[in-house]
Amino acid sequence: MNKTFKSNICLLGTAVIWGFAFVAQRDSMDTIGPFMYSAIRMFIGSLALIPVFIVGDRIKSKNADAEYHRSIEEKRNGRKVLFKGGIAAGVVIFFAANLQQVGLVYTNAGKTAFITALYILLVPIIGMFLKHRTNINNWIGAVIGVAGLYFLCITTEFTIAKGDVIVFIGAFGWAAHILIVDHFAPKVDAAKLTCVQFAVAGFISLIVSLVTEDSTLAAAVGCAPSLLYTGIMSSAVAFTLQVMGQKYANPTAASIILSTESLFGAVSGFLFLNETMNGRELTGCALMMAAVIIAQLPARQKSEVMKADNETV
Repeated sequence: MNKTFKSNICLLGTAVIWGFAFVAQRDSMDTIGPFMYSAIRMFIGSLALIPVFIVGDRIKSKNADAEYHRSIEEKRNGRKVLFKGGIAAGVVIFFAANLQQVGLVYTNAGKTAFITALYILLVPIIGMFLKHRTNINNWIGAVIGVAGLYFLCITTEFTIAKGDVIVFIGAFGWAAHILIVDHFAPKVDAAKLTCVQFAVAGFISLIVSLVTEDSTLAAAVGCAPSLLYTGIMSSAVAFTLQVMGQKYANPTAASIILSTESLFGAVSGFLFLNETMNGRELTGCALMMAAVIIAQLPARQKSEVMKADNETV
């Protein structure tokens, strides 16, 4: 079994875990408030990642890793960058995760999965304003994605569900989160960054929940299986699989595989929540899936096109 195949299996596992997490999240909204759910989930995810970077530090120390044996000043600066990135990512993920969680109260898991997947289209568009490079495929994907969103969310009477709007706004948060992580990840340990961001997002969610919700400990206990799944599997395990998968996978292939999260979200909604979609909504799902794939395809460079043209002459 070659490394590329192993990587693809890891990435597919990540997509499956994330896709089925939508069912776990939706199924708990009848018994616990969305902010309390997010708070507990984030704290579990943060705690579950602590052993990951502790073991990582021990391995680095045994291997005399240069990064581990940096000077005190370098370590202090590294911690500053870590907490700066963790706080920024945590605040953004608080908005993104809770908008998704609140949206699930008013819409189903399948639609939420596909609408959330729009962050893959939004990343290059937002990145353009940050002077990141975009290509023609990003724009083609964006146009098709908007068409898919129309068929999936807007009815023939030109109305749109409140939950769909909330989840769509949350997709901008996920896009912003990806850009923040992209900026800080090369500078700090990935597991530590994720641990800090979960802790920050969980703390803010807890404060908001205590002020706005009446969730009880009994309600949280009743959602224990769902909370453990989203906290441990969706956060700690899926994150680890993603890192392992992207170690040897082509970035474009990795993005396409991870985007199947939306398909697994729809399938899990059908299997466990008896959710169904009509022909119009299925058309929207197909268009959005196509948009995600097209947006991740690399555009041919002008030099490559000219070379191909010269070879055919």
